Amino acid sequence: MSFLKEVARPCRTTPASSPVVGAAPAEVQAARKYCTDLLLKYDRPSYTLSTFIPQHSQPFYLALRALNVTLSMIPDTTSSHTIGLMRLQFWRDAVTKILAGSPPKEPIAILLASTIADLNERTQGHARISKAWLNKMINARERTLTNDPYPTIAALESYAENTYSTLLYLTLSSLPMTSVTADHVASHVGKAAGIAAVLRGLPLIAFPPPPAQSPTHAGSALTGGMRQGAVMLPLDVMAQAGVKEEDVFRMGAEAPGLRDAVFTVATRASDHLITAQQMLSNLRAGQDVGHDFEHEGEEGHEYPAEHDVAAGQRGESPLEEVNRAFGVFMPAVATRLWLDKLESVDFDIFRPELLRSDWKLPWRAYLAFKRKTF
Repeated sequence: MSFLKEVARPCRTTPASSPVVGAAPAEVQAARKYCTDLLLKYDRPSYTLSTFIPQHSQPFYLALRALNVTLSMIPDTTSSHTIGLMRLQFWRDAVTKILAGSPPKEPIAILLASTIADLNERTQGHARISKAWLNKMINARERTLTNDPYPTIAALESYAENTYSTLLYLTLSSLPMTSVTADHVASHVGKAAGIAAVLRGLPLIAFPPPPAQSPTHAGSALTGGMRQGAVMLPLDVMAQAGVKEEDVFRMGAEAPGLRDAVFTVATRASDHLITAQQMLSNLRAGQDVGHDFEHEGEEGHEYPAEHDVAAGQRGESPLEEVNRAFGVFMPAVATRLWLDKLESVDFDIFRPELLRSDWKLPWRAYLAFKRKTF
């Protein structure tokens, strides 16, 4: 599964009517092709899973995922930390212009602006794309310019929340969907996907290939950046397992404690998938999800007592909301497939097959979507 690197930034409130200034239909179509081609090359799982997104939201999904890829590639396509910061700032500024309907002449920006304008028109300006969430994505990616280690597994979870979970929140907004239950499921699915992405990119960050010879570039995009000689496992997990960075550099997969550390981190990702599935089971049994959403009340996660009629959500039960949004949660399927593959190789994170796309994904995704289960 290829979850690439990223290049984006803030966006929360969209003006009620913000036409895209100067974007001809042909220009928008060319932008969509650019975004699609980017996913085909660097993030094929996201391209594959796009078919489960409602058709009216697919252009936004493609643009958002393309932005994610572009942000993730900044560390590998810039010659210095300062230039990387400048690229991130470009996207911060671009988001403001995108939300104002005057995007820069850049394909991802053009498609985002076009899709947001379409969302405003479909919902008479009631649906919003969160500038705060887009900002959160960019800010989280800033740390990958240097690949400083995660101090704790909780810090890794926070990174996954701010990147992969936030991607799902934004996609839900494009449906549109404003639901504490849907956001809650998305949070767990995104955390699982983000943690797995960091694991998947570990070999490429510890032993990065030369920039010009990086056929598995897509794998590194999962983590969002590469730096010579970095072992991107949480320091608390490494200490508990007795993993030493220098041993990983000398011995690779045979470094003492490495498989135990990988197992611990992979288990945390799997726990989030299990939690999301249990939430779905509880809803189908007529119960509540079983625990509170820890981010409720934060910016972007405010939920009015009564849904907006224009958003088409009045009267939906939490289960109906989750079922309508189920296509957004499909990264859970790709993440589960990859974690199962990791277990099958006894948590040897350096096995090359872990960087390859899984041919079973389309079929597994279809069954999951049909059955509304992970």
